[in-house]
Amino acid sequence: MVTVLTETSATDIEVASVRPNTNDELWLSATDTAAITGWEMKPEGFCKGDICVPTPAGNSDRFVQGDAINVSAFWDLMGKPAVRTADAGVWLLGEGAGSRNDAMISLQAPDFTLPDLDGKLHSLSDYRGKRVLLITWASW
Repeated sequence: MVTVLTETSATDIEVASVRPNTNDELWLSATDTAAITGWEMKPEGFCKGDICVPTPAGNSDRFVQGDAINVSAFWDLMGKPAVRTADAGVWLLGEGAGSRNDAMISLQAPDFTLPDLDGKLHSLSDYRGKRVLLITWASW
């Protein structure tokens, strides 16, 4: 069993393969790859909507072997971090620096919903266009 974490989900996969002799790469089925990442294999390469990333010429077997996709190598090809625990039981597929930078430049916080002291839910999007003071605290 391997757990794959993304920005939006955590998924346990039974049929994942970590190959210790190939730099501990994460290989998933094409179906699992599409379900977890939104990227699917097509003749033109890895595609998500209208965007496609071709596999490097002459090196396609590093990324695809039969129905298995080397997700960690594909993530690296896109310039995104793919990190794992020491036992390779948990993988994190992170966002690239470019998309994080674009989000910071926009100066818009992502939408979230939290309860107030009375239990009433408030979403940040309810206050768009208004000045909002966010105060956070953590015990660590």
